[in-house]
Amino acid sequence: MSLSSALNSAVLGLNAQSTSLGIISGNIANSETVGYKDSTAAFSSLVTTPGSTTQGYSNGVTTSTLTNISAQGLIEADNTATSLAISGDGFFVVTDGNGDTYYTRAGDFSADADGNLVNGSGYYLMGYALNSDGDPESGTVPTSTAALTTINLENLTGTAEATTETSIVANLPADAEVGDSFSIDVEVFDSLGTSHTITYEYTKTAANEWELTYSDPVLTSDGTTVTGTSSGGPLTITFNSDGELASIEDSGGTDVTDSATLTVTGWTTGASDSTIVTDMGTAGENDGLQQYASDDEDGDMTLYSVDQNGSNYSEISEISISDDGVVSVTYDNGVSEPVYQIVLADFANADGLTAYSDTVFKESNTSGTYVLKTPGDGGTGTIADYSLETSTVDTTTQFSKMIVAQQAYSAAAQVISTTSDMYDTLISSVN
Repeated sequence: MSLSSALNSAVLGLNAQSTSLGIISGNIANSETVGYKDSTAAFSSLVTTPGSTTQGYSNGVTTSTLTNISAQGLIEADNTATSLAISGDGFFVVTDGNGDTYYTRAGDFSADADGNLVNGSGYYLMGYALNSDGDPESGTVPTSTAALTTINLENLTGTAEATTETSIVANLPADAEVGDSFSIDVEVFDSLGTSHTITYEYTKTAANEWELTYSDPVLTSDGTTVTGTSSGGPLTITFNSDGELASIEDSGGTDVTDSATLTVTGWTTGASDSTIVTDMGTAGENDGLQQYASDDEDGDMTLYSVDQNGSNYSEISEISISDDGVVSVTYDNGVSEPVYQIVLADFANADGLTAYSDTVFKESNTSGTYVLKTPGDGGTGTIADYSLETSTVDTTTQFSKMIVAQQAYSAAAQVISTTSDMYDTLISSVN
């Protein structure tokens, strides 16, 4: 091995340790970067001139950068519902302003001025829309990133639920006189979320028998403006001798105990017609309407509860994201519905992804092709809201590596200095 070989090896050593120090510096700089994956310098020997064991051979070192993309960072709490962390495998599918698709673990998402969920580096979160039943709005589950859309909350301004069911629990007094009437005001909502009041009037027609009629609806806000036309009555309600509900029949004599239906047509608000099924109890039970003597024997009706399933128009009050990636919104009226499904991209070799700036990655021949999965399905991790995945950098470890790199660099520099002295000696001896 010649002096030139020693010099060449030392120079390669300087270059390798410089590369290592650069990687360490980058790791330390990104120790607080959300979703950042630390890199490592991998060293391997370089034989420049193979030779015999007696003569020796010239060797050096080469370096390559290994990024630990599949490493799991610690998950810490955050105060934003749309801050997301993946616990396990998988990557968020994101897109930039040019429409290019990337993959990331940086889940610091928030809504921009247009309502799109975008992370701190400006990449938009992708998913697919859901209908109110939680099924894909398109009818099929996307298998390609091209079928995904940007998750946007701008158009989710509010919702209203038309009343389709009511239930009444009350005691119609057995000691009332034939001809006595009692009324219950029931609030219902049309399909546009406007509140109306319909009066249910119970009139005693015989022993153990009552007649139910419905008034036309009026605006709840003033009580005088008629807003539609009610139909479905009168109904004949009979009770057993023990006070339990026996049957409910419509005007044609059909038993409608389980399906007493009130229909409202011609809403003046422009809403669609309403069909409302009223639950007044089970035949042979006292879980709805019942007939017993009044509490104070004054012949008054006792109303226990009136419920209905509609709601007025209201705006979003809360956004929540489940561990399986379903984005749901809750409105001021308490109604909650799913709106989007977040998907994760899974790779056979995540460490083979190509890294880009802003903690995003792209598919490569080494990583394999992506597979879109629902969080928690097929080996992918689950999603946590109000959370962020921290950088995988351990600064203590990086400082230790930096000291080793510094010492190795100094040793390689000393080899160059020594080689220079030996060249000087050789030149002076020739002269």
